[in-house]
Amino acid sequence: CVFSSPELKDIQFIRSNYYNKLEIARFDSNLGKYVGYTEFGVKQANYWNSNPSYIAGLKAQREAYCLNNVGI
Repeated sequence: CVFSSPELKDIQFIRSNYYNKLEIARFDSNLGKYVGYTEFGVKQANYWNSNPSYIAGLKAQREAYCLNNVGI
């Protein structure tokens, strides 16, 4: 979570996926989708982005996880 203020609209949830210490894809709650950084990561990002329930669950993590940890 990236905090710029304690308000939910200003909190950014980021989930990165790594393989062999190389970031292959990242979910960014501000974009609302995965972005791939390698050839394999782009394929995985397209696969994950095609599942609306999975993306909705990740978007909900911003409120469920980040908002509860603002004070930590």
